Amino acid sequence: MTAGENPFASNTSSLQSQLKEKDKELLAAKTEIEALRTNEELKNRAFEELRENVRKLEERLRASKNLVEQKVQKLSYDCVMEEQEVEMKNLEEEKEDALAAQDAAEEALRRVYTHQQEDDDSLPLESVIAPLEAQIKFQKHQISALQEDKKALERLTKSKESALLEAERILKSALERALIVEEVQNHNFELRRQIEICQEEYKFLEKINRQKVLEIEKLSQTIGELEEAILAGGTAANAVRDYRRQISQLNAKKRTLERELARVKVSASRVALAVANEWKDENDRVMPVKQWLEERRVLHGEMHKLKDKLAVSERTAKAESQLKERLKLRLKTIEDGFKGPNTFSISPSTTKTEKSGKILGFLTSGGGGSKKRSTSQPRGSVTGRIHAINQPINRAAETDGKENSKISANGLFDQDAKEEDMVSGFLYDRLQKEVIALRKVCESKEGTIDAKNEEIKMLLKKVDALTKAIEVETKKAKREAAAREKENALALLNEESKQCRKANLPRRET
Repeated sequence: MTAGENPFASNTSSLQSQLKEKDKELLAAKTEIEALRTNEELKNRAFEELRENVRKLEERLRASKNLVEQKVQKLSYDCVMEEQEVEMKNLEEEKEDALAAQDAAEEALRRVYTHQQEDDDSLPLESVIAPLEAQIKFQKHQISALQEDKKALERLTKSKESALLEAERILKSALERALIVEEVQNHNFELRRQIEICQEEYKFLEKINRQKVLEIEKLSQTIGELEEAILAGGTAANAVRDYRRQISQLNAKKRTLERELARVKVSASRVALAVANEWKDENDRVMPVKQWLEERRVLHGEMHKLKDKLAVSERTAKAESQLKERLKLRLKTIEDGFKGPNTFSISPSTTKTEKSGKILGFLTSGGGGSKKRSTSQPRGSVTGRIHAINQPINRAAETDGKENSKISANGLFDQDAKEEDMVSGFLYDRLQKEVIALRKVCESKEGTIDAKNEEIKMLLKKVDALTKAIEVETKKAKREAAAREKENALALLNEESKQCRKANLPRRET
């Protein structure tokens, strides 16, 4: 990754492309679900139409069955009635035959009786033929009646045969309708089975859709968490950079303080040497008050400047301590994030789960051998510059611009075209090493800060000692000046007294 490229933009673009692909899959699943719903609605409509048709056919079948039953009942009733009529006719004929036979027997008995009574009387032929002719007529009449009955029975049999043929035809049509109804019912059963299959497929697709929605929600959550982790890593890197810049500023301030302290020491030594040389050479001369006041004012101004700079350094030290605490908290959060349930297993032999591949798959680019590093990972240049922390600030400032370097073509990941992105244990070990390196860097920085705090304390002690020495020297100078003034006053008094004595001596002599 070059210095001009933005890792956040590349990661966000890859995540956005993954989101677009998932949205496309979701839309395709939704279209499939809508098509299945429309097919199911059409099948339901066809099923309802078939139900209506089946219901109508069942009603027709019931009506035809009722008609057939009624006709069969009528035919059976007619047959029974005809049989009863035939039996009644047969009984009447038998009765008539019996009556005729009885009449004939009675007539024969009468004839025999009359023949016995009239033994001698000859019977005429007409008297014998007349009953026979009457009998013959009666038999002919019965034969004609029987023929008529036979014709009536033939007509009845023909009508019954025609009725039976109609009943057979109705039964055939009813059977055909029953077969049609059975076929419709079988078709209806098949449609029901297909509807159940479609419902099961619909439930399965809904389940898949729910799983995809849950996967998309999980991906969005992981993307948000990873963005937060990236932002936290970026903020941590920015905080480390600010921390280094503040350390360089503190080093510069320390140097300026050392230079100013050396200058103050030199000026104090010069003043002390000048005063000593002056008082060594001429014991009677007094230091001018104006010069002493000016030097005192200059020294006080330098002391105030040093105190202000010390206050600024204390404030910066407090800010550095606060930044250090924040960095510790951020490092703890990053470690917790790496140690959480979304982290990988350290064993390199076993393959990683699909969840870890989905969560940290965005760390790899779309294709190619070389992979770009995410900003949530610690920078590789940090571990390489642990030994250079105590070097001068100019070198640290020069190396700050080289943080965004490319990772070698061997890469941190191995991408498979058929499988999802997997994160190897090497990356996890590398991340752990970089976290440990960051800890070591922070500890070394804490050590340097402690050393600088101790140096600042030593400087404060030196400044305090210097101020005390200056105060002692000023007190000594004041005492010496007061003693000198007293001595000068005494000398002046002695001189005046001497002059007065000298003036009085000539007067006395005169």
